[in-house]
Formats: sequence, structure tokens, C-alpha cells
Amino acid sequence: MNRSETLFEAAKQVLPGGVNSPVRAYRAVGMAPRFITGAHGSRIYDEDGKEYIDYVCSWGPMILGHDHPAIREAVERAVKDGLSFGAPTRREVEIAQLMVELVPHIEMVRMVNSGTEAVMSAIRLARGATGRDKIIKFEGCYHGHSDCLLVNAGSSALAGGHPSSAGVPADTVKDTLTAQYNDLSTVEALLNEYPEQVAAVIVEPVAANMGVVGPAPGFLEGLRALCDKSGALLIFDEVITGFRLALGGAQAYYSVRADIVTFGKIIGGGMPVGAYAAKRALMEEVAPCGPVYQAGTLSGNPVAMAAGLAQLTYLRDHPEVYQRISALGETMAQGLRKAAADAGVPVAVNRIESLLAPFFTPTEVTTFVDAKGSDVGRYAQYFAGMLQRGIYLAPAQFEAMFISAAHSEAEMEQTITAAREVLAELGGK
Repeated sequence: MNRSETLFEAAKQVLPGGVNSPVRAYRAVGMAPRFITGAHGSRIYDEDGKEYIDYVCSWGPMILGHDHPAIREAVERAVKDGLSFGAPTRREVEIAQLMVELVPHIEMVRMVNSGTEAVMSAIRLARGATGRDKIIKFEGCYHGHSDCLLVNAGSSALAGGHPSSAGVPADTVKDTLTAQYNDLSTVEALLNEYPEQVAAVIVEPVAANMGVVGPAPGFLEGLRALCDKSGALLIFDEVITGFRLALGGAQAYYSVRADIVTFGKIIGGGMPVGAYAAKRALMEEVAPCGPVYQAGTLSGNPVAMAAGLAQLTYLRDHPEVYQRISALGETMAQGLRKAAADAGVPVAVNRIESLLAPFFTPTEVTTFVDAKGSDVGRYAQYFAGMLQRGIYLAPAQFEAMFISAAHSEAEMEQTITAAREVLAELGGK
């Protein structure tokens, strides 16, 4: 038994399932998780001293790689001033000003502590501003673990076989309606069935919690039109896509305006943080300006703000980062497709810029139904083979691969070579 396995046995005695977040338990791949001791650049290291090329990147925020000097130095300076004040700081203002500068169609920002909290607060804002109760979400899209959104969820809720959750009262979700991602007719039908009752339509602009599934041509534009017609607000959950898909997020990338946008850990350089943002008139519905209450002692934590400000400033000043990680993503996608074809293993590889997902299915994946058709058992075998070869992937079929600016062309080739070996073994079975 290696050190990670020993730690996992100990962890299971004091942590539910041995982890503090379900997907970390590796249940979807039938293994014990690796316990991590550190990370630098594109590499991550476990308790047994093994080094991996990391494509999880703390589930996305490490767009510059681990331990980037600009972020590390900003955090070190901030820590010297104190860890938490429960009071306003200059950095909160500066990062909000920078976000308003970079992201289209937002004028004010409220900092919170996680993506879950950001989405929960955005939903409350939409309901408060419209005076309506119902919301529309999409099957397979994950928006955090707040009660009203744990319906037909993606991410680890899907991988674990529990798309909803115990402990969520029926009355809590009675106003949550579910549509099909990339199918506008299902949204229109719900809006027609509940006229003037839907406060918001919330969507991952790129569905990155059922693997990686991009919006069909006209889908996001169609949502915008349906919301305008019905009076519902359009919420973009950009916890994954914000500042990763493009400097201005999905609104800039797809040229579609959202009414409210939510962000997650990428705006904290990987530290616990989230935010929601919108036009001034809408955001001034939030306390203390307006009647929509939301608060948090640690919101705008000075250390997290220092990390986030350093990361977003670097991205603003180095736009070439996006071209680089996109090119690396294309190299990876093409290499994986060829490796799978050569091995005779049916794999569909979806890529949008630096987000990728290989689906073990012979069909194109454009919907949640397509994604669910993947062979999760074969993915588990693929995951194990790649891990053995020093490639650290998400331990579930329905998650994304993330490429950072710290990755290299040589690492892409090393990863593709490892995939070629694993897929050849799978093709021979």
C-alpha cells in the first residue's frame, strides 16, 4: 500500500468518503485518490514522490500554471498585512474595476467565496429583481450545490450516479424547471407553459460539467432572444469559462449579452473566491443598496483578492496567453483523435480553446444524451493507464481537461504518446 492509499484509509475514518469534495474520491474510476503535496508550473506531485503532468489545474483556475511567480509574490506581500479583516480593502476595489474593464456588459461586481455562492446569489438577485420565482436550468449543467440547483446536475453528481441530492426538500426545487442543452424548443416550451413566471434562464455557455459540450450555432443567441421576449433574465455561469475561454469570457467569445454573470476560483488565482456581476441598475438591488440580501464575512478576502488581481492583471497584459493555450489545445485534440483512430477505439474529442474532453463513444457529442452514452468503464481504464504513465486527468468521464500557459509542446507530445499506448492496449481487449 502506497502513502496515498494509507492516507486515504485514514481519511475515511474522519472525512465522509475520505474527501472534502465527492469527485476527489476517485469512485468513478475505481481507485484510491492521489494525495498531493505540491505543484509547480504544469506539474503536480503526490505523497509517494511521483510527478504528473497536470490537466486538472485545480479544476480550471490555474490558467497560468501552479505557483506562478506574479501570483505567489502578490500573496506573500498580502499575507504580511494580515489574513482577514472583515472590512473593505483597496484590492477589492481594484479587482472589481479590472473586471468591469475586461468583461462586457457588467458595471458592478459583488465578491463572494465560491462559485456555488455566486450562483446562489445570482438566482436570488434575479428573483428579487423580477418578482418571479421560477428558473430554468439545463440537464447536465452543474451550478454548485445550493438546493434549488441540484436537479439533473452534472459534474460529480452525474459521475457518482446521483444527479440530484437527498436532503433537498421538494418545495425547494418545485420552481426549478429543466430544459435540454442545445435545444431551444425545450426552453420555449417552458416559457410558454409558465408565462411571466420565470425569473431567469441559467446556463453554462460551454457545458463543462458533462465533459466539454459547446453551444450549437444560434443556441446562446436564441436564449438571449427568448429571455428578451419573456422578460426573464439570462445568467451565464462562467465559473469554468470566465477569463479562460477569453479575457472577456463567454460574452466576448460568443458576442452574446448576459444579464448576470457568475465567476469562480479563477478570479482568485485558485484561492477560494467567487463573484457575480451585472449592470449597475440590477446590482443596486443587492443590499445595502436594495432589498436583495446577501453577505459574507470572508467575501473579498484580502489574500484572495491579491492573488486574483495579480492573475487578471497578468492576463490583461499578456493576451498572447490565450493564443498559446488554444494552440496547445488543438495539438492535444488532434493527437488524441489520431491515437484513438489508430487504436480502433471509438473516442470523440471535444475542444473549445483550452478546454478538452475525450468521450468514449463512437458518436458526436453535442447534447447531454450524447455525453451519457459514453463508456465510463473504458474511461476508467484509460484514466488508470494515463495515471500510471504520469498524466494527471480528471477522475471522471464527465469533467474537462484544462491546459495552462505553463504546459509545453513537449508535454503535449508526451501526453499524446501515453494516450497512444493506453488506447492501443484498450483496442486489443
